[in-house]
Amino acid sequence: MRYIKAQHRGRALWVTFDRPEKLNIVHAEDLSELRDVITGLASGVQAIVFTGAGQVAFSAGMNIEAFAGLTPARAHGLIGDLAQVMRAIRHSPVVTVAAVNGYCLGAAFELALACDLRVVTPTASFGLPEIKVGVPSVIDAALLPAFVGLSKAREMVLTGDIYKLDELPPGSIANVVAEPRELAAAAESLLDRIATHPQTVTAAQRRLFDLWLNNPLDAAVNASMIEFANVFDSQETHEQIARHHKRITG
Repeated sequence: MRYIKAQHRGRALWVTFDRPEKLNIVHAEDLSELRDVITGLASGVQAIVFTGAGQVAFSAGMNIEAFAGLTPARAHGLIGDLAQVMRAIRHSPVVTVAAVNGYCLGAAFELALACDLRVVTPTASFGLPEIKVGVPSVIDAALLPAFVGLSKAREMVLTGDIYKLDELPPGSIANVVAEPRELAAAAESLLDRIATHPQTVTAAQRRLFDLWLNNPLDAAVNASMIEFANVFDSQETHEQIARHHKRITG
């Protein structure tokens, strides 16, 4: 990937959008490799953290040159490649975190919404400016109403404006707010609370979130019971229960 770097740091894979002089824009030719990085995790990786190089932007989204001269067929192929990246994030068996400083726009904002959690600086800015370019916001923009409410989501999508963190409903986007110099450390601290759990149950819980989002209540409850039963097929589950029982009984 020309403008995306992947680096293992401890138990996490850090994926950095790395073209700061161009606001870390995402290039169409990097999408398939980015998907493969997300789906082809090495053994022992317990989390993926996405971030941007420099202090100005997480990422300003897709390179606008990718839209020039598209036919409907080629447009469908491009958006399909991007959708596969978002799907890989949502379906990953490990915890996903977006560490956001500066501009987080378009496809990059959708990526941050697709992640489990977001660590954000106070000066971060979010938006879906696609409508100003002449294309609609799609794919994981569908998650936005669940974060900010339907009315605010409509406003954001239909205006294409950029919003600072304090202009969005409190607690809607950021799980943790940290100063720019503390962003990586805050992400690591969050992972200390989350990514140390057994991978079997973490993967099951992530699948359940997807089921809860996509199914009526009764179907979601039934699927939850199946996931609960299935984790007991893993030795890791029995070992964790035994360790916890020993801790509380002495």
